[in-house]
Amino acid sequence: MIDLKILAYEETPLGPLCLRRRKTLSEPRQWVTEVTLNHEFLMSSLHTDSERALATIPLKQAAGSGLRVLVGGLGLGYTAHSALSFEQVDHVEVIEYLPQVIGWLRDEMTPLAQELNASNRLNVSEGDIYEFLLASPTEQRFDAILIDVDHSPEDQLAKKHDSFYQVDGLRRAAAHLTEQGSFALWSYDQHTPLWDAMQHVFASSTAHPITYFNQHVQESFTDWLYVGTTAMKND
Repeated sequence: MIDLKILAYEETPLGPLCLRRRKTLSEPRQWVTEVTLNHEFLMSSLHTDSERALATIPLKQAAGSGLRVLVGGLGLGYTAHSALSFEQVDHVEVIEYLPQVIGWLRDEMTPLAQELNASNRLNVSEGDIYEFLLASPTEQRFDAILIDVDHSPEDQLAKKHDSFYQVDGLRRAAAHLTEQGSFALWSYDQHTPLWDAMQHVFASSTAHPITYFNQHVQESFTDWLYVGTTAMKND
């Protein structure tokens, strides 16, 4: 029996992009969906704790109804799916850089695709989330901005948006938030410079280690979520 299925393999500006399904080596064996980029592991449907927490941590503390959420990076859809689980969220806007990833959702090749495609509260568009957030905001502000694109601020997929992780870049991103909005960013590693920059931008900032047991390698790993809430400081 074949334990690996290549669902898609396409060239992108960031390198070869692969969507695959394979069975885990550990018991009980199960099918998981994985994404690799430039021959490096990117994400898996087996471990989604931190991707879901990226939405649940800031939205659990959000007040009011009719909330608008912006997600940077579609991936396998777990952050967007978690945001949609909150009844007070009226709209989730996802900006994804790679059109191939959007195509996987449209063609229902990923685990949550059918449910996501059925939601009238979700819109997915192609674009660069960093360029969007570094530009002047529109009249439509967001109650939460959730970013999961780079591996970490130091380990970027494309080394061209360093300024985003600095004070000026974070201020520009925060300008897209409502007065009580939250900004959250995923990183596979703890990053003190980002944390320091957030202290200068947001009224309140918290760092959340999300530890999980990786069944692929039988080890515990920790991802980091950085969450900042407005109103912004003026210093």
